[in-house]
Amino acid sequence: MPLHVLMAVAGAFALALGSALQERDAVRAPGRKVARAGFLLHLLRQPRWLLGTGAAVLGACLHLLALSGAPLTIIQPIGVTGLLFAIVLSAVFNRQRVRVAQILAGVAVMVGLVGLLTTFPHSSHPPVMSTQTALWLSGGMIAVGGLVYLTAHWLPSGVRALLLAAAGGAALGTTSGLARVITSRAVEDPVNLVSWLTVMAGATAVFGALLLQNAYRTGHFAAAYATLLIADPVVGVGIGALLLGEGVPDTPVEQVGAVLFALVAFAGTVTLARSRHRNPEADSDPGPSAAPSSRTR
Repeated sequence: MPLHVLMAVAGAFALALGSALQERDAVRAPGRKVARAGFLLHLLRQPRWLLGTGAAVLGACLHLLALSGAPLTIIQPIGVTGLLFAIVLSAVFNRQRVRVAQILAGVAVMVGLVGLLTTFPHSSHPPVMSTQTALWLSGGMIAVGGLVYLTAHWLPSGVRALLLAAAGGAALGTTSGLARVITSRAVEDPVNLVSWLTVMAGATAVFGALLLQNAYRTGHFAAAYATLLIADPVVGVGIGALLLGEGVPDTPVEQVGAVLFALVAFAGTVTLARSRHRNPEADSDPGPSAAPSSRTR
């Protein structure tokens, strides 16, 4: 158990570090306020962004390893502490001071999210989902995310950060839901990895990455990261509850608790979005024809 707890702490830090590193290149990249798909190709050529991606992947792997040997009720709260790591790391990278209000808002998000997740039952039954259902789920999520992507350009930066991160987190949560089904089938027969579900999961994950990097691009990193930490697991749990038969809070106490915890997490996220602590390089949003110049150096 102690080893798995250490893995969870290391995973939370690695994921936060990776995301904070990604933010710096996402903000500096040329393009519009909401960059197009080629934006990802630009980021793939940035060594620091690739390093951040590697750290984020390592963090996710460590979190999964921790879950393999310790209860969700212990590991999940540790994983969510990555928000505080992310707030501090972003401030250090941008040479800004961490404000007490930010820390308190981050704690509110963590308490709300952990409380919300604990109200849902966790089933051990093998997940089952038809290809048609997966297609509707993935297509619907991409359609909703596409609407956010197309309209976000006209929104204030704080609101844009929340909506893009929520849509990106929802897309990654959808990917997690599909991954549950894919890995369950692969255990029975590895050949099942080659399927339409895998293609849909990959497409949804790439689209989620585009939305999330655009959320970081706004300069409101703490708010975007907090929103990601909420949207990803909540959507994943929701898919499990509604489509995979994993259940929902079924007592009045659990249902009221879920609503209250969700409100606490939402209030903390809004506070972070309204914070003046913002990446200074994002103060002037680049125009459609912005040249790479100093932003890509």
